Amino acid sequence: MSEFHQELDASGLNCPLPILRAKKAIGALEAGQVLKIIATDPGSVKDFDAFANQTGNELLSSAEEGGKYVFFIKKKS
Repeated sequence: MSEFHQELDASGLNCPLPILRAKKAIGALEAGQVLKIIATDPGSVKDFDAFANQTGNELLSSAEEGGKYVFFIKKKS
């Protein structure tokens, strides 16, 4: 996934900070826009899956790249 509208680097932050910052960042986006999140907390994999389910936003992808976790979340329409 390479197309996104905003990037949030939450590297070095532990739960719940990556989720809280993502919630704030996605709130500033328009419906249909994509937020890219980079995190280093292994718990963020489950956290962002749950976040997407609870908020109705779409988790487009989740991957680990060199010890970092990269997520793409599309803001609900």
